Amino acid sequence: MAAVAATAVVAVVALAARNRALGAKKQQSEAELRRQLHTSDSQLHVSRAELQRFRSEQERTLREAKEAAEENTKAVLKGAASFLQSLAAEQTTLLDGIQRKYGGHAVLSDLLEVNHANAQMARKAQGIAVMCGAPLGRRNRPASVYDVVRSAQGQIRNFHRVAIMQQTGLALKASAVAPVALAVAELLDNAASFSQQDAPIEVTFQRIRNNLCIVIDDAGVSMNDEDRQRATELLSGDVVPRLSQLGNQPKFGFPVIGLIARQYGFTVDVTGVSRYGGVRAVVLLPEELWTMEETPQAPEAPVSSIMRNEGRPQTGAARTTHGLPKRGARQAPIASVPDPEAPRSAPRAPQETGRASGRSLGAFQRGTLSGRNPDATSLEGSEDA
Repeated sequence: MAAVAATAVVAVVALAARNRALGAKKQQSEAELRRQLHTSDSQLHVSRAELQRFRSEQERTLREAKEAAEENTKAVLKGAASFLQSLAAEQTTLLDGIQRKYGGHAVLSDLLEVNHANAQMARKAQGIAVMCGAPLGRRNRPASVYDVVRSAQGQIRNFHRVAIMQQTGLALKASAVAPVALAVAELLDNAASFSQQDAPIEVTFQRIRNNLCIVIDDAGVSMNDEDRQRATELLSGDVVPRLSQLGNQPKFGFPVIGLIARQYGFTVDVTGVSRYGGVRAVVLLPEELWTMEETPQAPEAPVSSIMRNEGRPQTGAARTTHGLPKRGARQAPIASVPDPEAPRSAPRAPQETGRASGRSLGAFQRGTLSGRNPDATSLEGSEDA
């Protein structure tokens, strides 16, 4: 029995020693595995940091390349647009001189067609230039709001569909004339592009508190919620898309309006619905941008002023059931806002003959422009966003 007990004791002691050895070896193995895992984690962290740095560098390089390409494209387009603008300005000056010199000649009908096409080309070039960072031109004197809208009307293809329903007695300050004229022209073009060829486009003016509103109502296709949200973003000027994002047939309209509205301190909204079921666009001008229109001093008006004033609605005209003045005869638009300080050619006929020639020219101009085919399909692409 003693031998068996001794053997058992020896076996237990040996087993305990073996267990201690196994435990120590296990601890060593676990420590080694933990060290290797820590090393692997460290290497993985370093690899992730390097990958993130590589991605950041790659994104920065791509962004810089895109920005460089955008700036280079803008520089090229701005140069081309400026060249087109200078050509259009030269042609406008030449045509104005010819119209003043040969006011009663039959060739005036062709000159009016050329002048109208030239005004559209100038607006397109101006929009591209603005989108590329070029500044707008400035005037030295205020201009009647009515004349500014008529100037915008003369820069779109389907001008005969636009009816300016009233006068205001208000004028835009010199700094606001060019941007507001361009913004209104783009809105009128958009209204004409997204409505039927015979649908009306009405322009009214409203004074709300200290703001002057130019309201454009069309009878075209209304916008869905997504389109309204996108248009609001573009018109706010907060979102400036890249040129490459404007499509193969670039739509400069809303981005250009947003840029100049933000720069010159007015707002444009197209989320309203017109009484025809189309879109109501509102150009809201704060009091810093407009003033009262000056009363002309001279009783004798030059030929261009007669052309501009003939066909304006009179103050006491009959009104519709909606409170708006009834639409009068179609008017011939003006391609640019008249500037009282612009140099004029000396008349070649006596004063009375000049006035009669001016009246004849105005009537001939209205008849020519009103006689254009209103059903002709517009070849001009829309400027919507």
